[in-house]
Formats: sequence, structure tokens, C-alpha cells
Amino acid sequence: MAAIDLYDPDTYLDGAPHEEFTRLRQADPVHWQDIPGQPGYWAVLKHADVVHVSRNPNVFCCEAGGVVLEDLDPERLSRMRDMLLSMDPPRHISYRKPLAPEFAQRVIAGMETQIREITADIFDAIGDNTDVEFVHDMVGPLPTQVIGQLFGLPEKDWEWIHRLSQMNTSGQDPDLNPDGDLSEAGSADSSMQMAMYGMAFAESRRSVAPQGDLMDVILGQEFNGRLLTDGDIGSLLVQMITAGNDTTVTMMAGGLWALIEHPLQMQMLRDDPSLVPGAIEEILRWFSPLHYFRRTASEDTEISGTKISKGDKVAMYYTSANRDETVFADSQAFDITRSPNPQLSFGIGEHFCLGVHLARLEGRIFFEELLRRFGTIELNGLPERVRSNLNNGVRRLPVHLSH
Repeated sequence: MAAIDLYDPDTYLDGAPHEEFTRLRQADPVHWQDIPGQPGYWAVLKHADVVHVSRNPNVFCCEAGGVVLEDLDPERLSRMRDMLLSMDPPRHISYRKPLAPEFAQRVIAGMETQIREITADIFDAIGDNTDVEFVHDMVGPLPTQVIGQLFGLPEKDWEWIHRLSQMNTSGQDPDLNPDGDLSEAGSADSSMQMAMYGMAFAESRRSVAPQGDLMDVILGQEFNGRLLTDGDIGSLLVQMITAGNDTTVTMMAGGLWALIEHPLQMQMLRDDPSLVPGAIEEILRWFSPLHYFRRTASEDTEISGTKISKGDKVAMYYTSANRDETVFADSQAFDITRSPNPQLSFGIGEHFCLGVHLARLEGRIFFEELLRRFGTIELNGLPERVRSNLNNGVRRLPVHLSH
């Protein structure tokens, strides 16, 4: 079938191709997409099929080829395999198990006040400015500071770490990566820098008393029957910091953009802040932070009648699955009261997002404080998206604010 090129990053500059996704879900829901110079992949576009791939990690595995569309060289693939998001069972479970309760307990136990204070400080720093670039001035600092405090990272390093996390998911954008390899595979260079930083940080922390943060857990817990090496910790931090930074920024910036374009729903949130948690779920459905993650078939199989051969690449398109008309009534409408809302932006199954509690809490507090603090929020220029077939990011969102 003639179709838009789902691999080309330029396809996403004006937003996800939802009309094409709709057509393909109905006519070719497991769609073959070529990649220049290397094997193509199967684009899995329906909600049920994305769930199927996610829930069968032994058939659709991470470690064989990693989670990006491009085939990585052996060294880069080896590094990716040591990240939690690229581990297959049973190793994935043994690494995840010690961390999951710590994330949940720390968020539930005491981070709400901390996050609210960070948010207030960011808004205070805006001062009397009425025209701001929302992504850089208001959204970017929040997850960087939250993750920095959660792991005990030195404050002087926070801005640089945020820059690396941005490169990890947005390396295809020439404005964000003017001198680098503009494939997603090229983001491995920034990942390597972050991993080296994590290794050095782990080494430095071993020589000091416990600080009461998540790094103490990582240093002191056994994973898969052993303590982690500094190299293990470097790889682990790459994923945790990146996921905690750039995708959270996308959720908040994309969410505000959606609310500005739907002023009646923004007013509903102002009138009833109890609607904010549901609004976060709809923002995640409507403006999925990541377009896809890849798997590799470990055996011959089928997805909705399409034959998949062993070794084939399979990409789960969350951006398409989250608009599946067989699951979501009026799926192309933004509706903060939507219920139920089985959006897949946090994944499902084995690799359900480890930081889900933190992301939801940050989003809730940020929008509560934003709408309470500013009576007027409107666009003051043209928004710009990140050039990427992976990251559904907002690069620039100029807004006008007033109290």
C-alpha cells in the first residue's frame, strides 16, 4: 500500500500522522516499513496488537536488537542490553524487583511537598515576565531537579545531565544535535557520556556515608543475586535519568499545548482541580511522549494474521494505539473526562514504566500549580516540534502568562 514514510523523522515535524495511522489501522494494521540501507520493520498500529507484543516478551524480545529501529553496532548494542528497558526476562525481573517498591514508596512517602516547592521556585523565577518559552523556562527544570534530588546527583551537574537526556531521545533534530549523527543510533554517544558519568558518580558515592536517597538502594541491594558494578549502575542511570527527564517534559509541554487548544477543558480544570489526574491520562493518550519501541521476533509467529519471521523487527506504535477507534470512543477528540482510558504511553506488561508514580505526581502538581498561579495562558508564537521518529517532543512553546 502507498503510505506515508513512518521511519522518516520529517514525517513528524508537523505532528504525528494520525490520518495515515487511522487508514493503516483499518487496512494494514501490521504495516511493513522500509529503512534506507538496512532491514525494515513491521509497524504494529492497533491497541490490541501492541498489548499482545508487550505481553509476550519471550516471543518479541528486547535484547536481540535493542529498542530503537536502527541496527546498532555490537558495542552500542551491548551497552543497550545492560539498560533495564532492553532486558528480557528473567534478568529484567531480577533487576526491576528491588527498584519498583522503592520508587513507589519514596513517591508516596514524601515527594509531593518537595515537587510542589520545586515547582513554586521555578514559577517564582519567572518573576514579572509575561512572555516565556515554556519548554526551556518552565518545564525543563522540574524533572531535572526532581531526578537530581531523588538520586542525590550534584546540583552543578543537573543542567548538563538534562542536555544529555534530551540528546538521548532527540538526536535526530539538527538544532538540538548540530554536530552529531542524526539517526537515533547516534544518540548512543550521549548515552555513553551519561553512563560514564554514572560510573564515576557511583564510585564517588561508595566512599561516603549513606545519603538516604535512591542511590543508596542501588548501591546496597542485590540484583540478580549480586551487587551492581559501577558499569551496571552507569547503564541503569542512563535509562532512569532519560525517562525521568525528557519524556516528562514532553508530557507537560504537550499537555499545555493541548489545553490551550481546548480552552473549555482548561477552564474545567481551573474550576475543578480534582479533574487533573484524569487530564494527565488523556494528555498521555493524546500526546504520547514516545512514538514507538522496538522488539525483535525470537521465532516465527503471527500478529493479527500477518506472518512475522524470526529476526524481524517489530515496532509498537503507541501514538497510533492510543488513538485506536476500536478502544477509544471519539478517539481523535481530546477529552479530559475520558473514562476508562487504557492509554499505553507507560507501556504494559513486563516493561510497564518504573517511574509511573513519579511521572503522574509531577504532572498533577505542575498543572495544579500552573493553573492556580496564572489566570491567562495563551500561545504567543508558533510551537515547534522535535524532529524525531522516536520522541514526540516539543522543542519550543512560546506562551503569554498573566496572574
